[in-house]
Amino acid sequence: MSDRYQELVHNPLGQVLVKNLGLPNPPYLERWHQGRPVVDGTVLIGQTPDSVLGSTLTDTLKAGGVTTTNVPADDRRYKALVFDATGCGNTHDLTALTEFFTPRLRSMESCGRVLVIGTVPEEAENQSRVIAQRALEGFVRSLGKEVGAGTTANLVYVSGGTEDQLASTLEFFLSPKSAYVSGQVARLRPDSLSDATRDRDIVANAPLSGKIALVTGAARGLGAADVQVLARDGARVIGVDVPAMGDELETTMSAVGGESLTMDIAADDAPAELAAYIKEHHGGVDILVHNAGVTRDKRLKNMKAENFGLVIDISVGAPERITAELLDQDLIRTGGRIIGISSIAGIAGNNGQTNYGAAKAGVIGFIADLSRRLADRGITANVVAPGFIETDMVKSIPFATREAGRRMNSMSQGGLPVDVAETIAWYADPRSQAVTGNVVRVCGQSLLGA
Repeated sequence: MSDRYQELVHNPLGQVLVKNLGLPNPPYLERWHQGRPVVDGTVLIGQTPDSVLGSTLTDTLKAGGVTTTNVPADDRRYKALVFDATGCGNTHDLTALTEFFTPRLRSMESCGRVLVIGTVPEEAENQSRVIAQRALEGFVRSLGKEVGAGTTANLVYVSGGTEDQLASTLEFFLSPKSAYVSGQVARLRPDSLSDATRDRDIVANAPLSGKIALVTGAARGLGAADVQVLARDGARVIGVDVPAMGDELETTMSAVGGESLTMDIAADDAPAELAAYIKEHHGGVDILVHNAGVTRDKRLKNMKAENFGLVIDISVGAPERITAELLDQDLIRTGGRIIGISSIAGIAGNNGQTNYGAAKAGVIGFIADLSRRLADRGITANVVAPGFIETDMVKSIPFATREAGRRMNSMSQGGLPVDVAETIAWYADPRSQAVTGNVVRVCGQSLLGA
């Protein structure tokens, strides 16, 4: 649905009111579409003297067709500022952050990108380095709340052995694909890396070419956006939804040349039925997106037990059973991707959503366990945690609550379903083999649980 407040504040009178009354000023966010460059402008790269990455950032971005420079100029504007902080070994080294960013933040274009690269604090060889690397999180999250104008700020921790695995992550965080992702921390881990999972031949503009993806709850909303973006990137998509949504599902899937499968994923026979379909028609699946979910909101004192259980079972009980069946039959291929959809309600909680909060926190636990157990099979598992996303569901939210949800984030607006889908596509990218065990919030850096 449209954001009338955003439209209002972008006319001359609205801008006067915003300035004089200190009202939220939601910018129009840039989003990616095919044919657009990864970064439409120049990326300025800086680093500490003892950088672990050396020239890796520059080389990786240049290989992706991105214009970079290591030499700042007072008369130049930048689309992105990237700082390699892997060399920060003590608190004194952190001053390099202000030396790089402070003179350049006013030179950024609108909807710019700030990205800091560090090393995993838990892998540090001494306490001083642990402190310095952990401090990067507070720096980035605070900067994300300062920059404004649709600019995001994020942090990537690089674990030893993943220095050459940055391409898809840099592309995501520096491009318009991450329009509604800010204040987040992503970690690259070597656990699931092997020669068998290092995809070298990626089809330009179709990184998922040849991959089979399965998306539950695919008929509309977030699920339909997931289908569209995965298909855009080359995947053959199987969409699953309940029989009552059959017509909408068929419309969604036929638009991308995908396949429709109607069933209740919470039914006892659903795991076996899905496995049989995948085995017969494709022999296996590469990308599994557990998107299906429902809400039955009531405060706990008024909650019916069946509604409590239903919400949890659809969000995480059914995904657990389906995943187990596919793994037991060896139908998730080496290099596969399992993606769970959580929510900021599962991180920060929400009034009237004890069932939903429990379900979405359970998703995080489910995926974290999978990421550890499946690493030796080359399968990654990650979580997307959406905040306030503009879907049909928000139309039923009372006006005051809806406006609070839209404005209480660094972007002062709701996100779009495509913002969630782009994050899923980053996880699904064959070049994201080191991206596992992550929980990334797509919430515009919501103040809830921040």
